[in-house]
Amino acid sequence: MPITEAALSHFEEHILEMAVAAIKQAYWQALSSGDSVLEVREDILYEVFPDGTTRTVKKVAASLPVTIGQRVELL
Repeated sequence: MPITEAALSHFEEHILEMAVAAIKQAYWQALSSGDSVLEVREDILYEVFPDGTTRTVKKVAASLPVTIGQRVELL
């Protein structure tokens, strides 16, 4: 069954919130299965464990602020 233009437009309008929800779900699913996750806070990469403890991995480059709709050349 082909996707209608209206359905496609709906998905396009909500792709950001669907991506955020998928990332949150994957984060909590990894922790609940006993795995650790990596997280960047204030330019530091941390490994977060299921019991809530963290381990500093390394300092990373500052994040690049991007405005919605802005195109960024990384290389």
